[in-house]
Amino acid sequence: MVHLFRTSLGAMALATAALGFGLGLGPGEAVAASEPLLSHQALYDLGLVKSRGNSVNGARGRILYNFKGSVCEGYTSESRQVYELDGGEDKTMLDMRSDTWEDAAGKSYRFKIQTKKNDVDAGTVDGSAERSGDHITVKLKQPTSKTFSLDGSAVFPTEQIQRIIAAAKEGKSLLELTVYDGSDNGEKVYNTLAVIGQPIPADRASASPDPSTSDEHMKSATRWPVTVSYFDRDAKQPKGEQMPIYAMSFELFENGVSRKLVLDYNDFILSGTLSKFDVRDVKPCK
Repeated sequence: MVHLFRTSLGAMALATAALGFGLGLGPGEAVAASEPLLSHQALYDLGLVKSRGNSVNGARGRILYNFKGSVCEGYTSESRQVYELDGGEDKTMLDMRSDTWEDAAGKSYRFKIQTKKNDVDAGTVDGSAERSGDHITVKLKQPTSKTFSLDGSAVFPTEQIQRIIAAAKEGKSLLELTVYDGSDNGEKVYNTLAVIGQPIPADRASASPDPSTSDEHMKSATRWPVTVSYFDRDAKQPKGEQMPIYAMSFELFENGVSRKLVLDYNDFILSGTLSKFDVRDVKPCK
């Protein structure tokens, strides 16, 4: 489910819009899952873990994430991230909201991402994407009215999570995907690499329990440690290994719930502890 100042703003918007290789499926094909994605609300408390180059002296914030839907009505996600960043001489408040809808087949996607910096509008991205054949047509309303095409190999965020879960269940440790989520200026496509660890059985007690590990809906769910790194597909490749513009680590349950977030924005790293968790009712498919 979650890059400060110019770089960090872009990465944080990327994290807001969110939370394959070797699967034998083409983009837009439904991913069969034995465990449906769970509709839920999660609240994460954020704190500073590490600052590189003393770019940030302190940081705190929260992420409120709502996810609901089904295979018949598609999946809706709403998230809000609020950060207070202490740069030493001044403090910066960032407020990012993201609203998306994705159909279950991964063929249609709508998104709106709004960002404020110190209570001043820092940009809105509003648009939709439709998959047809071997391409995706994106229609942007904001920041500018524009229509363009993307390679159809890209997947949308909910399908990305579904494919990671499917790969984990197959015992795969790596998954490469091209992802389009509407973040940044609405024209970015990201190459992603997911590194999947060994499964954590449902009956294994957590060393750091939270509301998700004690919820009745979660007690039978397997989870995996996952790290997803995002790379700018259009960036010029430097000599040597390309560095990600953003990376997120978490424990991913087989029903799509995430806990123990670690958000790496390169300049600094934040941890996200799940402090509140509620399961939402969903209308059954007719």
